[in-house]
Amino acid sequence: MRRVLLLNITYEPLTTVGMHRAVCLVLGEKADVLHSDVSGIELRSETVRLAIPSVIRLRRYIRVPHRSRVPLTRAALMRRDNYLCAYCGTKADTIDHVIPRSRGGPHAWENCVASCTRCNHRKADRLIEELGWTLARDPAVPHGPHWRLIGAINDGDPQWVAYLAESSAA
Repeated sequence: MRRVLLLNITYEPLTTVGMHRAVCLVLGEKADVLHSDVSGIELRSETVRLAIPSVIRLRRYIRVPHRSRVPLTRAALMRRDNYLCAYCGTKADTIDHVIPRSRGGPHAWENCVASCTRCNHRKADRLIEELGWTLARDPAVPHGPHWRLIGAINDGDPQWVAYLAESSAA
């Protein structure tokens, strides 16, 4: 699915939204298109022509609540791991506990990783040391105000880089 970078009125990155949601925000006059998609493709109706957006900016300020700890959800964990299996690097579709819950492992950021179904079944309720596996990087809690955008620089539109670089410097 094509994603669109959503900025606050202050140009602060908030999140990415699907193209359908972005078009609804623009047509509902809640956001303005800052950058169109580089392909130049347009959406057309009988009365409206709209270039597919890549970056949109809200017309009103949205206050983002500060959370001391990011809640652990499937979507946030997949985003943190960039939808890649922590064991083999292929496309992830499940979540695995590094220390299995059956062995007392907690359901926490530091113990959960994205995993492909094959690796998840092969690992089962064993420790990675028992299989001789290693993790490319230790799982950690995402932090910072823009945790929803983890990985966006790598898999997003090149037009996003200027906005994301400014937010990571802040």
